[in-house]
Amino acid sequence: MVAESRRERKKQQVRNQLVEAAIRLFGEQGYERTTVAQIAAAADVATKTFFNHFGSKEDVLFVDSGRHAEIALGVIADRGPDESPADLLLRLYEAMREDFLAQSAARDPELMRSYARLLMLEPALHALALRRSLDLQRRIADALAEAYPDTLDPVSASAVVGAMVGAAQGAALRSLELGESEERFWVTTRRGVEIGLYGFGRAIFG
Repeated sequence: MVAESRRERKKQQVRNQLVEAAIRLFGEQGYERTTVAQIAAAADVATKTFFNHFGSKEDVLFVDSGRHAEIALGVIADRGPDESPADLLLRLYEAMREDFLAQSAARDPELMRSYARLLMLEPALHALALRRSLDLQRRIADALAEAYPDTLDPVSASAVVGAMVGAAQGAALRSLELGESEERFWVTTRRGVEIGLYGFGRAIFG
C-alpha cells in the first residue's frame, strides 16, 4: 500500500508538471503553436510519458472535467426537499467555485489567472472549453429534469442551465477584459449567475 501510494503521488506530480508547463507555453506562444513535444520537454519528461497521462494537448487543460461532473451531479442528488431549481443551481455554482479555488490554492496564482485568460480569450481554447461546457451542461440539465419531474422538462431544464452558464461566462469574460482584480472577478461572475437564474430585478435589488 505504501509503494502504491508513492506511485500515485509520483503520477500526480508528473501530471501537475505537464499541466503547468502546458499553461505557461500556451500563454507564451499560443495554443496552436505549442506541441506535445515542447510541453513534455518543459516538464522534463519524455513525450511518451506525456501520452501515458493525456491523450492530447487539449486534455491537459481539461484534466478536471470528470471531477467537475461528479461535483455538479452530487449537488443535484443532494437537493433539499424545498429547494427550488434556481437555488439548487446557485449552490451548484458555489460548489464548483470552491473546488476551483481549492485546486488553485495548490498552484501558482498567476498561472491560474493565465489559465482563466486562455480559456476565455484564446479563440481555439475558448471553442474547446465551450464544447466541454456544453457536454457538462447537458448532463446537469438531464439530472435537473429528473430531480424536478413536476417542474422541469428536458427543454426547460436545458434552458435554465444554459441561462446560468451563459450569464456567468459573459460576466466573467467582461471582467477579464476590464482587468478587474481577482476579488472583483468572482463578485462579477456571481452577479452574472444570479441574473441568469433570477432575472435582473431580483439579482440587483433582492
